[in-house]
Amino acid sequence: MGHQPRRNLLAGLTVAIVALPLALGFGVSSGLGAEAGLVTAVVAGALAALFGGSNLQVSGPTGAMTVVLVPIVAQYGPGGVLTVGLLAGLILISLALLRAGRYMRYIPAPVVEGFTLGIACVIALQQVPNALGVAKPDGERVLVVTWRAVEEFVKAPNWTAVALAAAVAAFMLVGARRRPTVPFSIVAVIAATLAAQLFHLDDAAPIGDLPTGLPAPSLAFLDLSALSALLAPAVAVAALAALESLLSATVADGMTVGQKHDPDKELFGQGIANLAAPLFGGVPATAAIARTAVNVRTGASSRLASLTHAAVLAVIVFAAAPLVSKIPLAALAGVLLATAIRMVEVGALRAMARATRSDALVLVLTAVATLALDLVYAVIIGLVVAGALALRAVAQQARMDQVDFRADLPGEHSDEEHALLAEHIVAYRIDGPLFFAAAHRFLLELSDVADVRVVILRMSRITTVDATGALVLKDAIDKLGRRGIAVMMSGIRPAQRQALTSVGLLEPLRRQGREYATTPEAIAAARVHLQGSGVIPAVLCQPHRSAVQEVAK
Repeated sequence: MGHQPRRNLLAGLTVAIVALPLALGFGVSSGLGAEAGLVTAVVAGALAALFGGSNLQVSGPTGAMTVVLVPIVAQYGPGGVLTVGLLAGLILISLALLRAGRYMRYIPAPVVEGFTLGIACVIALQQVPNALGVAKPDGERVLVVTWRAVEEFVKAPNWTAVALAAAVAAFMLVGARRRPTVPFSIVAVIAATLAAQLFHLDDAAPIGDLPTGLPAPSLAFLDLSALSALLAPAVAVAALAALESLLSATVADGMTVGQKHDPDKELFGQGIANLAAPLFGGVPATAAIARTAVNVRTGASSRLASLTHAAVLAVIVFAAAPLVSKIPLAALAGVLLATAIRMVEVGALRAMARATRSDALVLVLTAVATLALDLVYAVIIGLVVAGALALRAVAQQARMDQVDFRADLPGEHSDEEHALLAEHIVAYRIDGPLFFAAAHRFLLELSDVADVRVVILRMSRITTVDATGALVLKDAIDKLGRRGIAVMMSGIRPAQRQALTSVGLLEPLRRQGREYATTPEAIAAARVHLQGSGVIPAVLCQPHRSAVQEVAK
C-alpha cells in the first residue's frame, strides 16, 4: 500500500473529517438525503480507491454531480437516480474498455475554468433554501428555486438559519486563509451543532434520523420499463463522472512529483464505484477535486489514504449516526457555500479572460450555460465554440501569396525576357492548411486571376488538405480552364495526394502533363505551353531547349 503508512493513515483521517460535512451536504442537496451522501462516500470512495487509476484520488458525492441529479430526482424520483447511477457505471466501464480516457486531455482550459465557475455558482444557489431556513421549493431550475426560496424567506424570515450558515461559511473562509492545514469545516459544524443544542435553537432544522449502518445491497429500485427514458440522463452522469474524475487526477499529478494516473483504469474504477453505490442507496459518485487536494497536501502517497477516508466514514455511519443526525441543515449549507466560494480561482479566471478574446468568450459561455442549462450541455457548448474559434484561428493562418518566379527561372535572362514571361505566367505559393474552414477564400482569390495564360500553384508548403479543400481547388482549376488559363502544380507532397486524387484532381493534371516535382520544371513547361500557343517567341525558349524537351515528354 505504499511507503509511510502513518502519513497515509493521517492523511486519510484528515480527508474523512473534511469529507463528512460535504458528503452529508451533497446528499441533502441531491434530494436523496444525508444518508445517501454518506453511503456514497463509503462505498464509492473505497471501490474507486481500490480499482481506480490514481494513487491519490478521493471519490464520493460532489457538487457537480449534485447539480445534474437534482432535475433527475424531480422527474424520476429516488429510484430513477439509483438506476441512472447503475447505467452510468456500465457506461464508464465501457469507456474504459474502449480506452477513451486519453481523449479527455483535449478539453481546453477555458472550458474547464468556465465549467468550474458555473458549478460553483450552482452549488451556492442550491444552498439558499437551507441557508434561509425554508423548505426547498418545487422546481428543476436552480435560479427559479432560489427565487422562490427568497420569496418564502421574505414572508417568514428565519434569522437563526441565516446566522448559522453565515457564521460557518465565514469561519471556514477566514480560517482557511490563516491555517490552510486545519479542517475548519468540521470545527464549524461541531460548533454550530453545539450552539443549536445548548441554546435550543428550534428554528435550526437538523438533518434528521440516519441509519446506524449500511443498508443491505438491493436491486429493488430497478424499473426495467424506465431504462430507455433514463439512458440519456445516465450518459450525462457518466460524461460528468469521466470529466471530473480525469480532471481531478490531472490536478493531483500536478501537485506531486512522480505520480502519474492511468486514465482508462481511472474510468474503470469510477465505473465499478458507480455500479456498486446505487445497490446500497448511494448517489452517483465521481472523484472530488477539493478532497483529493486535501489528501495530497496532508502527505498522502498511496491508496491507503483514500481507503482510510472511506473506513473512517464507515465507522462514523455505524457509531456516530445519532450525533450526526443533530447537525443543523443551515450549518451544512454554510459548509457548501464556503466550498463553492473556494472553488473559484480568481487568478486563473483573470488569466483566461486576459489571454485572448476567444478564451474569454469560451469561459463566459461555458459558465453561463452551466448556470442556465446543465453541465453536459455546458461542456458541449464550450467545446463546440472553442473548436470553432480554434478552426477560425487556424484558417486565418492559411495564405495564398503571389510570388516572383525569377529565382526559379532556369538559365540567364534579361529583364525584358523576364517581364515578357511575367505578363503571361503567375505563380502562387499556398501556405498552411487547405481545409473546409479556409478553402473558399482560396477559390475566390484564384477565380479573380485575370490577364494571364498560365497559373503555377506551388503546393510544398501546404500542411494539410481535406476533401473540401481538394474540391475547392478542383473547382478553381476548372473555372480557370474554362477561361483558357492553364494551371500547373509543383511540389505536391505524398500526404496531400490521397485527398487530391479522391476528388479527381490529379489524374487530369497528369494526363495533360501539368504536375511537376519542382517549380523550375513547372516554369519550363509553362514556357513550352506559351510558345505552343504563339504567345512568346520561340527564341526565348532556345537557350533551354533540352530542358523544355525533357519536360514536354
